[in-house]
Amino acid sequence: MKVLITLTDVEPAVRLNAVLEAAGTQTAVVSPLDDLRGEIKRFKPDLIVLTGGLADPATLQIVRDELWSGTALIGLAEVEDPELRERLRMMGFVNIFTKPISADELYLAVRRVIDRKRLTDLTGLIGQSEAINEVLLKIEQIAPVSSTVIIEGESGTGKELVANAIHRLSPRRGKPFIAVNAGALPETLIESELFGHEKGAFTGAAERRIGRFELADTGTLFLDEIGEIPPSTQVKLLRVLEERKLTRVGGTTPIPIDVRVVAATNRPLRESVEEGLFRADLYYRLNVLSIYLPPLRERRDDIPLLVRRFIKEFSSQHDRPFHGISAEAMQILISYPWPGNVRELRNLIESMVVLAPGREIGPEDIPRAIREGGAARFLPVHIGPVVRGAVGAEGKELEFLVRSMLELRLQVEELRRRLDEEHRDGRRFLGEVHSVPEPALGSGTTAGVSGIEPPNQPPPPSTVTITPGMTMAEIERAAIEAALRDTRGNRRKAAELLDIGERTLYRKLRDYGIAPEELARTTPG
Repeated sequence: MKVLITLTDVEPAVRLNAVLEAAGTQTAVVSPLDDLRGEIKRFKPDLIVLTGGLADPATLQIVRDELWSGTALIGLAEVEDPELRERLRMMGFVNIFTKPISADELYLAVRRVIDRKRLTDLTGLIGQSEAINEVLLKIEQIAPVSSTVIIEGESGTGKELVANAIHRLSPRRGKPFIAVNAGALPETLIESELFGHEKGAFTGAAERRIGRFELADTGTLFLDEIGEIPPSTQVKLLRVLEERKLTRVGGTTPIPIDVRVVAATNRPLRESVEEGLFRADLYYRLNVLSIYLPPLRERRDDIPLLVRRFIKEFSSQHDRPFHGISAEAMQILISYPWPGNVRELRNLIESMVVLAPGREIGPEDIPRAIREGGAARFLPVHIGPVVRGAVGAEGKELEFLVRSMLELRLQVEELRRRLDEEHRDGRRFLGEVHSVPEPALGSGTTAGVSGIEPPNQPPPPSTVTITPGMTMAEIERAAIEAALRDTRGNRRKAAELLDIGERTLYRKLRDYGIAPEELARTTPG
């Protein structure tokens, strides 16, 4: 790992250089009078620490060019400037500190970047967010042992990448890594694929077949979409995991195996267990160690880093020069909810590299579906009528609270889901909240003149009353409870409605002490 330090501010630069050299890190120091661009090309650093000059356009242009090559950046600002900090963050700076900063704090920040770079190179997982750092740390902790692992995460988040990383960092790294997607196998053939079969075991079995377990012997078997395995095969899988022996279909001789199993699912298996779709004993046997891979919308800070990495990859692959992305275009990519996660982002970047117009990419060059999906934000829970007088007449405080709720990542994932839900349930998902009109004198029931509720009408959505002085935790709890009431306590549907992961919802239920079964709505209103 190479670290280039600028001497714009001599004291922190000299101290950091001395500490890094003492730790065995290769460093170089460049003064303001030196050719920064030339020194970067000569030294080829993995990390650049700018000890000043963050507002200098010439310096920023040089480091911006280096960002596209994958170089990490840490900057020291003279004064706290939120606008500059946000602009640098959008450019891709890993950290921006305000002076003065202690040598120890700066060294720890550099050390974190170095460690993350090492893990990123080993695993292929790209990111600098707290969520992805937690995943990298867990991989490092889990890899050396042979216990079974469950990886939970939505489609497109990179579960196979994590499984492969566990294998590559484990003592089994030189042995086979066999991946099998259980959801893609016909139910009639899944046992044969996993355990193999003998000649004549069934019609069409013209010869003996070695199954995936045997192929992975002494190595790692990755079972993707483990929740799709039928119950009959679950029983046999449990027996193989318990006994470390298997019997081929149509065979009678037990075959010893030494395989580490890493399983993955795009929905929490615990819920499948509760619904009777997955055996509890197999779940507990698999769930010795677990990793939750967050969706891209839960780690938006990683999007600029991913964009740059994919641009570098595809520019080289297709031999196409790329002239960068404007701040406005990058903000669109950050704001978009990415229902297809990293896979969707990767595909978009490849198309943008191939179809690049020979200039910096702007908002108009991004597909309309991405532009509109990123700009349109909708509340995930129908807030319902707000009690009149709870917020000032201008509604400014209410607008602030609603925008704050959006920052808690409680928005609907995409417009299509909103429209489908509206069509199915008759609910309206709006990005604004209306006050309850004053009731007219003599007004009666809303059910009509007869007072009878019209047939086949869905129950009205739950009401969340937002009042001045409520904390964000109180608002979040109210939104979660409303979602659970509207979904009759179904946690999976509530998580989809709130646009958060099911695991995140489980954690918040535990933190707030919410019992979903008590919130299941049985009557309207």
